[in-house]
Parts: sequence; C-alpha cells; structure tokens
Amino acid sequence: MINQTQTQGASIVGKGAATAEGPGPDVMAAATLDGNKVISSDGEDIGKIKDIMLDVRSGRVAYAVLSSGGFLGIGDKLLAIPWHALTLDTEEKCFVLGMTAERVKNAPGFDKDHWPAMADQTWATSVHQYYGSEPYWGGSVYTERNDLGVGTIPPSDAPEAGGVKL
Repeated sequence: MINQTQTQGASIVGKGAATAEGPGPDVMAAATLDGNKVISSDGEDIGKIKDIMLDVRSGRVAYAVLSSGGFLGIGDKLLAIPWHALTLDTEEKCFVLGMTAERVKNAPGFDKDHWPAMADQTWATSVHQYYGSEPYWGGSVYTERNDLGVGTIPPSDAPEAGGVKL
C-alpha cells in the first residue's frame, strides 16, 4: 500500500475511503477530527484532539492540541503535537502517536490560559524535537511511504492555485 504525504502531514493507515465518512481520509474538515481519540504506541488512550491549529501564513497545519488527563475538560493538560507525529487510523477511527504513554505524560504541556506561540521557532523546534518530528516549515519535500521503505520525491516547480503564485 503506497501512501504519499508531505513530510509535515499526518500518515494515514487503514482502508482509507472504504471506512471514512464523507470525502476522507485524504481531505477532511478539521472539525470532524476534533474529539478523536489518540492512542500511544503502547496502546494506551492518552487523550483526545481538542483543536487543530493552522499556520495562517503558510496554510499548513502547525500542530494538533491534545487534551490529556482531567475530567470533562477540567484539569486537563494540553499538548502541542506536531501534525507529522500523528498517524490517522481510519479503521479504528483514532490517531496514533508514535511514543509511549509514559513519555507523553512527561511531555511539555500548557493550560488553556497560556497557549504556546508556535510562531516562536525556538519553542516550536524544541516541541518537534521532543516528538521526533521535522518542523513543518523545514522544507517542501514529499516522501513516499510503502511497505518497502521510504523514498524521496523532489518538490515540484509547478505554480500554485491554478497557475497563480500567492
């Protein structure tokens, strides 16, 4: 099974469109992903997607906000998870984060009154390093993922938005 994604995008596993509702899973409304469960690499339920944050200038997903712990949103810890660190599992209808629940428990977080400034590249770089993810602003190289390994597809010089550079 070949799955092409930009290096800043989430991976997708499962049967894809056969199990997704609407136009998914390659293109989905961000609101349909809010509340999705997130599972750690060791199978633990580590929280839910609270928000998906966009880098408005680049038009890319900057990070997903994971709400972890707490009860009904009270006392929960919020984590900025790089989008590329997540894998969408279309069969289980959840995201998988490639690290253990214990490591997530010790991850740097924030509360609802003190949101991080992902625009601060020093802070954002440290978050990406913690999750073992390349920063989304680091380039526009595409990777092709398949059962045989990972290869690289160079970026295209094709114009954007129907021939109009924005």
